[in-house]
Amino acid sequence: MNSHFQGFPKELFLFFEALKQNNSKDWFSENKPKYEQFVVAPMLEFIEQIGPRLNGISPHFEAIPKRSGGSMFRIYRDVRFAKDKTPYKEHAACQFRHEAGKDAHAPGFYVHLAPDTIKVGGGIWLPPSGKLLMIRQRIVDKPKEWSAVIEDEDINTYFGGVSGESLKRPPRGFKEDEPHIVDLKRKSFFLMREFPASAACHENFIDEVAETFAAATPLMAFLCAAAGVSY
Repeated sequence: MNSHFQGFPKELFLFFEALKQNNSKDWFSENKPKYEQFVVAPMLEFIEQIGPRLNGISPHFEAIPKRSGGSMFRIYRDVRFAKDKTPYKEHAACQFRHEAGKDAHAPGFYVHLAPDTIKVGGGIWLPPSGKLLMIRQRIVDKPKEWSAVIEDEDINTYFGGVSGESLKRPPRGFKEDEPHIVDLKRKSFFLMREFPASAACHENFIDEVAETFAAATPLMAFLCAAAGVSY
């Protein structure tokens, strides 16, 4: 294994371009060796090598280089309740969750690799109602602390601010004239930086990812504080 991650192979993106045109079990079975070689192997190497960088940002987020039950997302889609019945995701992704979180709805850092774009960032996606209430309540109780997050120079430079799908009306128990009502309406809180797909093939990509994760610190620290866990 290389001492420094050399970037993802271009074949990873060629695989997903072909998968998009042939999203079927028969095609995937025939091309599974390519998936193993060009997607799984480099992703696990990336996860292993980003681990020490992540530890330097926060020791409470885990990089687990396992294809199942670790940081790498499965390629298989859950189609039980979906109108789209295509069986496979057309991108690769990994998430580095807080040690206290057990699922994708916990605070975490995220990397998304697709032929059209790369996304790198962090936050919390559609947390359960109890966790969401804790975040909203901390925004109300600590307005200056939240202002420091949304006004942070790195957050605005790297990500263009905090994002997340929002309610049309204030959530129950919160007033329309709350100082941070725009953010209180959010159902998710995340930061996402986009790169061209070619960026992931460069040897400095792992440095870009680590730098991006570090820039997300103000939001990630706030979310951890809201949940009562260490950052």
